[in-house]
Amino acid sequence: MPAILLRRLGSFGLTLIVASLLVFASMDLLPGNAAAILLGTAARPDTIAALETQLGLDQPAYVRYFTWITGAFTGDLGQSASYGVPVGGLIAERLVVTMPLAAMALAIAVAIGVPLGVAAAARWRQGPDRAASLFSQVGIAVPDFWFGLLLILVFSTSLNWFSAGGFPGWSTPLAALKSLLLPAIALALPQAAILTRVTRAAVLDVSGEDFIRTAQAKGLGEGRILWRHAVRNALVPIVTIIGLQFSFLIAGAVLVENVFNLPGIGRLAYQALSQRDLVVIRSVAMFFAGLVILVNFLVDLSYLWLDPRLRGRR
Repeated sequence: MPAILLRRLGSFGLTLIVASLLVFASMDLLPGNAAAILLGTAARPDTIAALETQLGLDQPAYVRYFTWITGAFTGDLGQSASYGVPVGGLIAERLVVTMPLAAMALAIAVAIGVPLGVAAAARWRQGPDRAASLFSQVGIAVPDFWFGLLLILVFSTSLNWFSAGGFPGWSTPLAALKSLLLPAIALALPQAAILTRVTRAAVLDVSGEDFIRTAQAKGLGEGRILWRHAVRNALVPIVTIIGLQFSFLIAGAVLVENVFNLPGIGRLAYQALSQRDLVVIRSVAMFFAGLVILVNFLVDLSYLWLDPRLRGRR
């Protein structure tokens, strides 16, 4: 077991290094002058040169990369040219919105998708299965930002139950959670549709296994067979999708946060792109990449707990 963990940690670290090199190269080694892009075509040459010095663009590429990476370990991600404040502080401020939003959306997606998928598998080709198939088709086809606009139209404009956007801060927790509920639902519905389909397929896949027939021969109840045997042995693909979905929810927040005017990291990425703030864009891109790699690493480790047979294969 320790050897497995060491191998997985090594793979995790190597993947992070490769991701950081790709992110750095995409931002710093592309043709064009980043300072000139940020300041615009009307900027004076001495102003561009001063900004190049401020951003460290006058140094070789390998120096800029190691400065960026070593700074990331201490929380020093550089200075935002458009906001005039440290990038690490900007990201930390926005995470208190985006991470709870993604966690709420994931909880809603799991609460809808897993039970609906299990019910569809238990009543294959019957009413629950047809209803689940219809829900999954609609949920996959419709983008999350459209769900957000629809929720605003119904629950904010028509019923006036929720505000159409904004975030009051965590000084009033109930108001903060209420402001995140509609965007969380908008993010969750497409992921719940995907999770429904995956759960249904995974449970159906194990329903024909020998251990299911053995449990049936012992006279165990249908519910116990379904949840204690079928669902338990179908958890590996289900957990895989849930892990991937958390990463998708963070990335999907770029659109949904703008629809609901939430000051999260997705809105920060959008504003940085519109303002050509390459320092912020690079750090946000690395945050997204690192989060995806970390979640995949944790999901990979969970396989060893969910299925002990895998411990001897690695």
